[in-house]
Amino acid sequence: MSIHILKQGLQTTVQDLGRPGFAHLGISASGAADAFSIQIGNLLVGNEPNTAALEITITGGKYKFTTDSYIALSGSDFDAQIDGKTVANWTGVSIKKGQCLQVNKSLGGARCYLSVQGGIDVPILLNSRSTHLMTGLGGFDGCVLKKDYVLKIGHVVNKLTKITLINKQEMEQKLERKTIRVTKGLEGDWFNDDTWELFLNKNFRVSQSFSRMGIRLEGNTIQSTEGNEIMTQGISLGVVQIPGNGEPIISFVEHQTTGGYPRIANIISADFCKVGQLKPGDKFKFALVTIDQAEQLYKMQLKIIHNIAVS
Repeated sequence: MSIHILKQGLQTTVQDLGRPGFAHLGISASGAADAFSIQIGNLLVGNEPNTAALEITITGGKYKFTTDSYIALSGSDFDAQIDGKTVANWTGVSIKKGQCLQVNKSLGGARCYLSVQGGIDVPILLNSRSTHLMTGLGGFDGCVLKKDYVLKIGHVVNKLTKITLINKQEMEQKLERKTIRVTKGLEGDWFNDDTWELFLNKNFRVSQSFSRMGIRLEGNTIQSTEGNEIMTQGISLGVVQIPGNGEPIISFVEHQTTGGYPRIANIISADFCKVGQLKPGDKFKFALVTIDQAEQLYKMQLKIIHNIAVS
């Protein structure tokens, strides 16, 4: 049981929910850039939420299935067909032995997920099958998937009930990326009221410097009143740092584990999925929330996943 890659995409990798707990070794968690969508995609095909799937970025490629299977695309809407027939997003569909799934360009955000019943069978490394491109660990040889690679499909064990009814509009609203919510960062007080007003009320644009490691923003310059460097300290997923040129950098799933720039803000966990859908040229604003609000928003997101899992 396998998938033969006939045409590679821009950046397709094997991902699950990552490998937290190894930052002390200099290894960030990696995993799906949009963890919300990969979990829903897995539930659509009867997998556990943490099952390995393909993360497809901007363009997707062509995949031939050597066995009958059941698949789903989740995340941003991509132009996709099975032998010329359109494949809808957020929907489980059957694919027959010998058929090809063609995933063309994105019609919305940066990423979608191809979930396959049984999952993508690659070795488990540090408790995860996810690819960490920066270090070359995990996934399929630690790299982007290329033409002629053959991926094994895992055996279906303790198959869950496939989800057939899902509120697609609700899913799309969760990925809406015009506003990214943050809490105040550890060096937030290094920025005066005028700077915070600029940070929160003006649009930022995603630059061409865009990767799983981090996203550099442009359009506004943010300046600290206390200098442009801090003693090297730990960096976590979603931290917004301000380097010397004033253009914010969002640390993302393959972020460095330490850094030396002031941390103005932290993106809330419920909005990591939105960051995972940002692509070059996108414009958005930051919105400040309290830690209590951030916790409640994340609990609400987890409840959505739970309700779908038990429906």
